[in-house]
Amino acid sequence: MTKWIETLTGSLEQKRQYKHLRASLDQLPEPYGTTAKALLKYFLYSGGVVSGETSITAMRDHVEMWERAAADGTPVRAIVGDDPVEFAESFMAAYTGERWIDKQRARLTTAIDDVAPLS
Repeated sequence: MTKWIETLTGSLEQKRQYKHLRASLDQLPEPYGTTAKALLKYFLYSGGVVSGETSITAMRDHVEMWERAAADGTPVRAIVGDDPVEFAESFMAAYTGERWIDKQRARLTTAIDDVAPLS
């Protein structure tokens, strides 16, 4: 039964890990908590990594980075720099894998090739 459910919804273990990591973010002191949550939201919207395992690994690394920063008292700007978007893009670039847009690109190419093949 579990395998059937996971086929539809994804890995239950990864969902548990995600909830645990989200709870860890909620425990971060300010300004680390707000910063980490804002970056995570950006990652989820822009990253689009299909692999659940890759997403969990990135999130775990993200949480651990902010936990260390909070423990050490490292200023937020010392981590994200002047451009938080550039930081976020660089962070997620380290986690490769198939992304949602890759599937859409392949579907688009196939759809066009089916109706108008290259000569």
